[in-house]
Amino acid sequence: METSSSRGRSGSAGLKRRRGPGPGGGSGGGGSGSTAQALNDDTLRSVFSRLDDHFDLARCSAVCNSWNRVIDTAHLMRDLYYKRNPQARSSGSNTSIKSYFKELALDEHASSFSRGPAEVYQWIGHPNQATICRMKSGSILTGVGDKTLRLWSAESCKYMNEYIVPSSKMLVDFDFDENKIVGLTSSQLCIWRRSEPRSIFQSRGASFNRGLCMSFADPEVIIGCEDGRAFVYDMYSRSCSSIYRLHSSPLTCLTITDDQLIAAGSTFGNVAIADQTSGQKLGVLKSAFAPTAIRSLSFSTSGHLIFAGSSAGYAHCWDLRTLRPLWEKRVSPNVIYSAHHLPGDTATLAVGGIDGVLRLICQRTGETIRSFIVNADRPAASSSHQQVEKKSVRQVAPNARLDNIPTRLRPQITCLAVGMKKIVTTHGENYIRVWKFRPKSS
Repeated sequence: METSSSRGRSGSAGLKRRRGPGPGGGSGGGGSGSTAQALNDDTLRSVFSRLDDHFDLARCSAVCNSWNRVIDTAHLMRDLYYKRNPQARSSGSNTSIKSYFKELALDEHASSFSRGPAEVYQWIGHPNQATICRMKSGSILTGVGDKTLRLWSAESCKYMNEYIVPSSKMLVDFDFDENKIVGLTSSQLCIWRRSEPRSIFQSRGASFNRGLCMSFADPEVIIGCEDGRAFVYDMYSRSCSSIYRLHSSPLTCLTITDDQLIAAGSTFGNVAIADQTSGQKLGVLKSAFAPTAIRSLSFSTSGHLIFAGSSAGYAHCWDLRTLRPLWEKRVSPNVIYSAHHLPGDTATLAVGGIDGVLRLICQRTGETIRSFIVNADRPAASSSHQQVEKKSVRQVAPNARLDNIPTRLRPQITCLAVGMKKIVTTHGENYIRVWKFRPKSS
């Protein structure tokens, strides 16, 4: 989930956004001028204590270090929480406060997706094309189609860094966390530090061949191959530690659960579940419909659920405890390339594919909540210094005939990733889109 700093940049309009001590950072330090930074700590504390909304307070805490320190040392978040929840004061636990704020954030996220307005920010991100995207902690990583990965800010869409594969091979998949970038070619694994463009690790030898997909959970990377096997690489020993036979057909997608289970989709239309610790295959998730290739997997950390998108346009949901399907809905007439949801969110799942419609569906039932395309008929506003275009969004009715909508308005969605009130999409072209959703009341 994105931090409060990424949330804060969208609020507090008219205030100078700057990280750092600021003129008002010292206790009682005044400074000249009429800007917000000229206010001393006591004045700021008095102003912030009058805010009666947690999100407004969180946005102010993200403006600069001095504001964050004033809000934190005065325990304003805690006091506002107790004001709203007087029965929780007796417990004296910070755990309930953290849970409360997390629940608030997830509720606003789900509400924005299901009812709020949306807009799209689009920019040219690669010289040729980008077919895969990932989003975590306010950052976006895009690439595949060449040898370059690029990192962007999810809030401002600004370029942050790039990472180039040191070999002649092309990337086929990648992922990242707060510290590192992990990229996969058909026969090699590369790892970069987030802060450095130079690769710090390249796997050697011919341990695997024709790698198609990957997933990683520190300290291990799991690589899915064309022959149905999964190779487990230890990033610190720089060696292959295990090999699992999961399918007799090519592995199309992988995910690792919090319980150290490996879920692997295949071209035969089922999902194998294996214990990462023992390597034992625990079972297979099957569809009640004719087998079609599984193209994307997403794991729910809170509900022990696995979601998938298939080449026949079906969205699937299985219960990992029973290995049985909870629902299977055909939400698209064509291939679903990607399905993803925000960690912790139990309400919505985003899916996209070859028909170019971004769909938000209910995690509990599989019913489509809303469907969107970019409305290109209106003039686009362009930033003079970033070349980021702002585009309006058009909602598509559930029974709309897609063949009546020009394909230029719905380019295929090759991949998507969900963040807090945001979805990033790639389309097999050189541009990147970020869909930003707002609460209905804002």
